[in-house]
Amino acid sequence: MKRIGIVMTFFLINALFFAGQSFGRWSNTTYARMYNVNTVETISGSVTSVDQFIPAQGMWPGIHIIVETAAGEIPVHLGPVWYISNQNMQIAVNDTVNVTGSRIVFNGAPAIIAAQVTKGTNILTLRDNNGFPVWSGWRGRNQPRRNW
Repeated sequence: MKRIGIVMTFFLINALFFAGQSFGRWSNTTYARMYNVNTVETISGSVTSVDQFIPAQGMWPGIHIIVETAAGEIPVHLGPVWYISNQNMQIAVNDTVNVTGSRIVFNGAPAIIAAQVTKGTNILTLRDNNGFPVWSGWRGRNQPRRNW
């Protein structure tokens, strides 16, 4: 009986560890650490493309938009598909947006990791003032609490 308890504890610890690794795929990676509060800027323009992309091996697919500004087009990385698709504000081609985020170099080209996107009077917040993704732990926060 004691052996079964030890085995069950082992599997439970491993399950919790790997679940934590899975939920952190966007918040605890080299890609996520590219966000730099010292390079935050706001751009305005029209959305010319909305696509899915995988920013780094092993990460969930994300949403990536191209924004045409007065200075030219720039890719904007929003966040994981599962999070963006569950928000009230959806972004589509030809939408006019203001994006606040960190300017980075991604695959040798300029890009922005978005912290906030404004479309009309709607605001989509993606990261806090320190660049920490708001979806980290989001699935857990929206689940009912159990009193065990």
